[in-house]
Amino acid sequence: MNDLKQKFIEYYGDNGEEIHIFFAPGRVNLIGEHTDYNGGYVLPCSLHFGTYLLIRLTNDNLVRLRSMNFPFSAEIDITNEIIPIGQEWVNYPLGIIKEFSDRSFSIHGMELLYSGDIPNGAGLSSSASIEMVTAFAMNSLFGFDLDMIDMIKLSQHAENEFVGMKCGIMDQFAVGMGKKDHAVFLNCDTLEYEQVPVVLNNYNLIITNTNKRRELAGSKYNERRWECEKAVEYINKSKSIRNLSELSLNEFFDIEDVIPDPVIRKRAKHVISENQRVLEAVNALKTGNLFLFGKLMYESHYSLSNDYEVSCMELDTLIDEAAKTDGVLGSRMTGGGFGGCTVSIVDKNKTETFITKISKNYLEQTGLNADFYIAKIEDGVRKLNFVKTFHSSPGKAEG
Repeated sequence: MNDLKQKFIEYYGDNGEEIHIFFAPGRVNLIGEHTDYNGGYVLPCSLHFGTYLLIRLTNDNLVRLRSMNFPFSAEIDITNEIIPIGQEWVNYPLGIIKEFSDRSFSIHGMELLYSGDIPNGAGLSSSASIEMVTAFAMNSLFGFDLDMIDMIKLSQHAENEFVGMKCGIMDQFAVGMGKKDHAVFLNCDTLEYEQVPVVLNNYNLIITNTNKRRELAGSKYNERRWECEKAVEYINKSKSIRNLSELSLNEFFDIEDVIPDPVIRKRAKHVISENQRVLEAVNALKTGNLFLFGKLMYESHYSLSNDYEVSCMELDTLIDEAAKTDGVLGSRMTGGGFGGCTVSIVDKNKTETFITKISKNYLEQTGLNADFYIAKIEDGVRKLNFVKTFHSSPGKAEG
């Protein structure tokens, strides 16, 4: 913490004004993938690693942005129109600043320094973490008095419209509403939610990073959204719905033939069956049935791989190896796909074997080294005090 404070002063100087620090976690989705933008159910949780923001208000109209993770920095005059800067990371906080500005909130100058320990490109919502920590900090320091749901919606809108990623609301919601040792069971259509205890007993939650670059993630994500919208169009010729998640699996099977395109039919099948799996998974957590939860994780992955086609060889390899490893209850890809991470439930006594065996076999089959993170479920976005200390690492054990 003190090192970061010294870096802040090195970049921006020490004028005696208070430097505030905020934190927003990353998130992992336990089950319920690509259902959020279809008005469905999701079950994410916030993690112990995320994005730290040191921020100081100034009396001018300049916003200065720096990161410990990326070399690019920016200085903008907020009296001018706020526009994206190429494909740079600063577009995430700039989108938030523009959202407040467009809502006629009075904003003046700021100096911001970000530092994140979320693995870059891993699909653990570093973007939502940056957005939410910025929104929360500005809301707090400028006294805008928005509630958490407002900040979640504002952050999602910034990513949709300013950054251009048509994400659902799950990531921002998990970052905002996360609670220690709980998952957020969210209806993405109504925003009704419940914080469900995650009691793992003698099991670890392990995130495995494929370390594969996710070049297709953005374009394919938007393509899948279009395919789901097309499925709704077809189904509306037989039954009036607003989104795919209004249908049960049995209702879908009764009318699936109205979708003439077999690819679009598969996309709809995944979304609707995944919704059902989330409901079953929540019940499994509430009844302490981790074995059923693990089975549903595997089923989720196979649906994402075969019906939704957002997996890849590297993700499938990790799942196949996990399924053959003793002590693993369940495993699935998590996030948008085409790379990124898997999430697994692994016996604590078998964790070292899990990491060693899968590291070796994954390297042999893909030529890539996987990274492993023993994840802890922590609270959502919040303000910190300088007396607190940084996590030195996100619980990383490398294979």
